[in-house]
Amino acid sequence: MKTARDYIDSLRDRDIKVYIKGELIDSDKVIDHPFIKGHVNAASMTYALAGSPQYEDLMTTTSHLTGKKINRFTHIHQSVSDLVKKVKMLRMISQKTGTCYQRCVGFDAMNATYSVTYDMDKAMGTEYHERFKKFLLYVQENDLMIAGAMTDPKGDRSLRPSQQADPDLFVHVVDKNEEGIVIRGAKAHMTGMVNSHEMLIMPTMGMKEDDADYAVCCALPVDAPGVIHIFGRQTNDDRKMEGEIDQGNAKFGIVGGECLTVLNDVFVPWERVFMCGETSCSGLLVERFACYHRQNYGGCKGGVSDVVVGAAALMADYSGYGKAGHVKEKINEMIHLTETLYACSLACSCEGKPTESGAYFVDPLLANVGKHNVTQLIYDIDRLAQDIGGGIIATMPSESDLRNPEIGKYVDKYLKGVADVPTEDRMRIGRLIENMTGGTALVESMHGAGSPQAQKVMYSKLSNLEKKKEFAAHLAGIHSDKSEEE
Repeated sequence: MKTARDYIDSLRDRDIKVYIKGELIDSDKVIDHPFIKGHVNAASMTYALAGSPQYEDLMTTTSHLTGKKINRFTHIHQSVSDLVKKVKMLRMISQKTGTCYQRCVGFDAMNATYSVTYDMDKAMGTEYHERFKKFLLYVQENDLMIAGAMTDPKGDRSLRPSQQADPDLFVHVVDKNEEGIVIRGAKAHMTGMVNSHEMLIMPTMGMKEDDADYAVCCALPVDAPGVIHIFGRQTNDDRKMEGEIDQGNAKFGIVGGECLTVLNDVFVPWERVFMCGETSCSGLLVERFACYHRQNYGGCKGGVSDVVVGAAALMADYSGYGKAGHVKEKINEMIHLTETLYACSLACSCEGKPTESGAYFVDPLLANVGKHNVTQLIYDIDRLAQDIGGGIIATMPSESDLRNPEIGKYVDKYLKGVADVPTEDRMRIGRLIENMTGGTALVESMHGAGSPQAQKVMYSKLSNLEKKKEFAAHLAGIHSDKSEEE
């Protein structure tokens, strides 16, 4: 397994094309750029903690392919215990980073692809599963970070992929030969892509027969010829070019360093292709990935919310109102909401079942309900944190003002709270609240792993409403032909 240093050093060997604010960054300097460095540090924690005896049970496991000890982020779930430990692991890492550490998307993509390729081979006589197992073995043996790449730009949402005016708005196959395939298009909102080793591309939706060229799943290096990454903006990201205090979470940043990844006629050898035209299985891959990914959110967002709760409580203490009854009540409500998110992630894990491949899959209904809770309850948690934090988190002078020899004394004097707490500490915790409860963080909670409507569609389909009607009719003494037969 890689250490954190091994991981960071391995990123310097790539010939990756990354643009930031219109400028092409030297490939050997990408991970040192102020916009990216924090995301690299967060991801490196998934390697550092795996080497700690204290967290070994959560962070590592045994490969079902080789019997070797591996980082859990490269594992295929083999039991309910694996599903539960994943959620506990995510909460623990979030408590230590206060942000996204980016390996979850690729982790979930590999687990979904593993079971779906097995099902595909069984139904169609293809050989995708064995190909994927070889790729998985490569990932495990080298402890690689994989970027899951599902979301396409989509263009006109009222049209299917093959109906778009521009066919490249969904990733598709443009050529095939004896050696492999050539793909074109783009993937959007790509978390951790610029500091990953490989990307695992999946279709973004269930495809119909006319969309066969868009039913593609494959793996390729993030620095493959023809790949360009355009780094996205984040709220207050120019602060990363300045001092430490104003960043709030200077070491680890906020969210996951998303980008737009352009694929300009990229060649993929057949051994890296795990779906090519099998439209009947594309929807299954999307659903399995989505459910695995939605499982995560009570874990990772539970851990992030633990930090927000702590920050709000510290701000109250530093300001002198930590013992006020209404503040205690608000903090208790934040705790209640946080544990509610966590409970749903544990529940969908505990109700997991094995697929025919042997890999375990979460309960899809509970996974979607849990993620939908995140799209609402995170806003309540963060609203309460902002309430407790006060207006100062939105109007605070900068670190440069605090350090200025002429006016710094005024900032220090008039932003003082409790006498024995340094003004700088109060400013630091205020900036952390601002950083973690505004802008990008809330957008990711709302739309990461699918917008709220996506979960509604899924749990409406999975909830078996007709059976619920039967329960009610039976108790009311209404006997349909179907209920009488039962």
